[in-house]
Amino acid sequence: MAKLFLVPTPIGNLEDITLRAIRVLQETDVIFAEDTRVTKRLLSHLEIQKLVHPFHAHNEHKSLSHAIDKIKANNSTVLVSDAGTPGISDPGFLLIREAIEQGIEVECLPGPVALIPGLVASGFPCDRFVFEGFLPHKKGRQTRLLAIEKEARTTVLYESPHRLIKCLKQVVEFMGADRKVCVAREITKMYEEFQRGTAEEVLAYYEAKPPKGEIVMIIEGKK
Repeated sequence: MAKLFLVPTPIGNLEDITLRAIRVLQETDVIFAEDTRVTKRLLSHLEIQKLVHPFHAHNEHKSLSHAIDKIKANNSTVLVSDAGTPGISDPGFLLIREAIEQGIEVECLPGPVALIPGLVASGFPCDRFVFEGFLPHKKGRQTRLLAIEKEARTTVLYESPHRLIKCLKQVVEFMGADRKVCVAREITKMYEEFQRGTAEEVLAYYEAKPPKGEIVMIIEGKK
């Protein structure tokens, strides 16, 4: 029976891949990847030789039917994103939903995802939290920020380095200069960094030292 495995891949440190993920990658018939070049580098590191097919945000709708046919024609298919767990702010949701509707068994392996270490190491309550992914760049952004301002639970965002300062300024504007935040940068990588403090303090830090790399931003809930 055809089966689709969702395999999380390291978000930085290659040692974070699980033994089970390596076994599934070794045994699978087909691999779909967000960026075939990134996945081939990982497979080369793991000494695994497999044909890798593209499945990314730009071809997701167009390739869906073809991908489902390929999954059905094989016993085991793997979906990976560039880093982390497929479907979490990465391509995959459409394929997962369609596979389930087509009666294909779907199994998601546990593994790396940036939001969890960012949240836990922030020092903010993590028994209840909201994950917002990437905020809209324009339309709907203000509405989401106003909703976060009222949110009593800890909020987790993904942000790009060139938009981080804008985001911190908006936290100051919509939630107040004293709202506590944590910016987790380059999690698991050589230059991993956590900046904790008020929105105003963290903004001042990154205005003086422009950020680089992958960023998770955590906002304390409203008191």
